[in-house]
Amino acid sequence: MNPHFDPAALPLIDHRIYTIRLRKMNAFLEVFDRLAMPILLETLGNPVGAYTSLVGPQNQFVHLWAYADLADYERRSRARDTHPDFPAYLAASADLIVAQETRLIRRADLATMRGR
Repeated sequence: MNPHFDPAALPLIDHRIYTIRLRKMNAFLEVFDRLAMPILLETLGNPVGAYTSLVGPQNQFVHLWAYADLADYERRSRARDTHPDFPAYLAASADLIVAQETRLIRRADLATMRGR
């Protein structure tokens, strides 16, 4: 997690939700941390955060990444997708993930939040 994240500096967020197979969250987190995170840190930079569901739909892992704009998102995503070690993560996590949602969301410009 990045405690110094400034949402005003990077207004585009890649909001990913993975639904994990029942009773496999710990196995998924281990695979994600061991195989995906080194690649993601190298290609995407520091995440805004990573979370697991507590209330609402269960067995969900959420991670958020910030970008300056769509071109920045596309450039860094291409670097992730073409990283030579990324297929090992995809293979190791394939039986653990049952669904994936990817959303690009942008910061709302609210006057009450400026300067915060």
